[in-house]
Amino acid sequence: MASYDYDLLVIGSGPGGYVAAIRATQLGMKAAVVEKDKAGGVCLNVGCIPSKALIHQAEVFHSGKELEAMGIGLDLSGFDYANVFRKSRQAADRLSKGVQSLLKKNKVEYIEGTAVLDGGHAVKVDGKPVTAKNILIASGSRPRQIPGFEFDEKQVLSSTGALMLEKLPKSILILGGGYIGMEFAHVMSTSGGEVTVVEMLDRILPISDAEVVSVLERDFRRRGVEFMTGTKAEKLTKKKSGIALDVSNADGSKTLEAEMLLVSVGRAANTEGLGLEKAGVKTEKGFITVRDYYQTDADGVYAIGDVVATPQLAHVASKEGEIAVEHMAGHKPEKSIDPDLIPAGIYTEPQIGSFGPTEEQATERGLNFAKATFPYRGAGKAVAIGQSEGMVKILYDKDTHEFLAAHIVGADATELIHELLLAKRSELLPEDIATMIHAHPTISEAVMEAARAVEGWMIHA
Repeated sequence: MASYDYDLLVIGSGPGGYVAAIRATQLGMKAAVVEKDKAGGVCLNVGCIPSKALIHQAEVFHSGKELEAMGIGLDLSGFDYANVFRKSRQAADRLSKGVQSLLKKNKVEYIEGTAVLDGGHAVKVDGKPVTAKNILIASGSRPRQIPGFEFDEKQVLSSTGALMLEKLPKSILILGGGYIGMEFAHVMSTSGGEVTVVEMLDRILPISDAEVVSVLERDFRRRGVEFMTGTKAEKLTKKKSGIALDVSNADGSKTLEAEMLLVSVGRAANTEGLGLEKAGVKTEKGFITVRDYYQTDADGVYAIGDVVATPQLAHVASKEGEIAVEHMAGHKPEKSIDPDLIPAGIYTEPQIGSFGPTEEQATERGLNFAKATFPYRGAGKAVAIGQSEGMVKILYDKDTHEFLAAHIVGADATELIHELLLAKRSELLPEDIATMIHAHPTISEAVMEAARAVEGWMIHA
C-alpha cells in the first residue's frame, strides 16, 4: 500500500480550501493547506469581507441624513475615507489570522508557497516534492480583464484595486452592472461620488429577478446613480485629469468622462501554472471539469470553488469542499449541490436575497408556477425604521403550492431569505410559514404575509 505525506493536500486557503481541510481532520484525515498569498483567500482579504466592511461604513455615513432630518447639525467636512479603508483592512486582517488559528486548532498544516501538480499523487511546493492520497484544487479566481481596458489600479481599477482605495474619486464609471459593480456603486454613491454604470445587457443584475431588481434600480436612481444599459464600451482613453470612455448603444455613440473606471465584468478561474495537463486534469472554457463529488479526470484529484463552473460564491465553495472531503473519507454525501438550493445575496441598500429560478427562468423552464408578493410597506417594522422600500416574492407550484424559489429586495433581505430556503429544503409548504407565529414588529412578518398570499389570505395588504 502506497505511503503518502498527507491524506489530503489542499491548494488554496480560501473559504473552499480551509473549510475542506478542517472537515478532513474532523473525519480523521491528515491534511495540509498550501497558500501562496494570505490565509482566507480572495473572500476574506480582497472580496466579500472587506467589501461588506466598506458597505457598512458607507451606510453609517449616509445615516447622517436621518440625524439632520431630526434637526441635528452635522459637520461632515472632516470625513476621511482613509479611515474607512483602514477599518476594512482591520476586519480582513483579523479574519485572515483567524483562519490560520482555525487551521492550527484543527491540526491542519499550513504551508506557505506555490503548489504545482506533478502527476500521480504528487505536488511540488516551491520545487519541494510532497505526496498526498487526495489533492483538492481550490485556487480561486481573479478579476477578469478585457482587452483595451486592462487594470493599472490607478485610473482603471479591478475590484481589488477599488477595495484598496484610500481616497474615493469624485466621479467613477463602472463597467459591468453585476453584483460586484452594484455593490461598489452603492459604496461610492452613498459616500458622495458621482457614479455611472455601463452595462452591455439590457438591464443591470441580469441574472437576478427583474421585478426585484427594478426596486433596487429605482432607489439607486433616486440617489443620483446613472445607468446606461444596452451599452457597449468601445474605447478607453487615459488623461491626466481622468479617463474618457467611448460607448455606443441604440441611441448612437458618446464619450463619458470620469476620474476613474472600475472594470467589473466577472472573474477568471486561477487554473494557469498548476500543472493540470501533467496531472491529467481537464478543463473546459477555463474551468476544471468535474464529475460527481467534484472529482476531476485525474485519480485522487478534486476541484471546488471558483475553478469549477458553479456559482462563484464563497458559501458554494465551502459546501463543495465538504462534499468532496466526505467522499474521500468514504462517507455518502450528496453528489453535488442542487443549484436551486443556493442562496445568493447582493449587499446593496436595498439588499437582494434569493434562491431558485427567477420568474423569467421559471417561464423558460416551462414550470407550472404562480407567484405571490408582499410589499415591505405592509410590515410595521419596515415603516417604523424608514425601510419600507422592498418586497418578498415567492414562486410556487400552482397545483401543490410547493416552494420553487424566493426573491426578496429590501432591508435585511440577505438574512430573511434563509427562512424560505429552509422551508423549501425541509419540504415545508407556504401554509407552514403562514400559520407560524412571527414576532411583531419584525421585517420577517413580510415573509409570513407573502406565504399567506400564496394561500390567499394576506392580512396587511
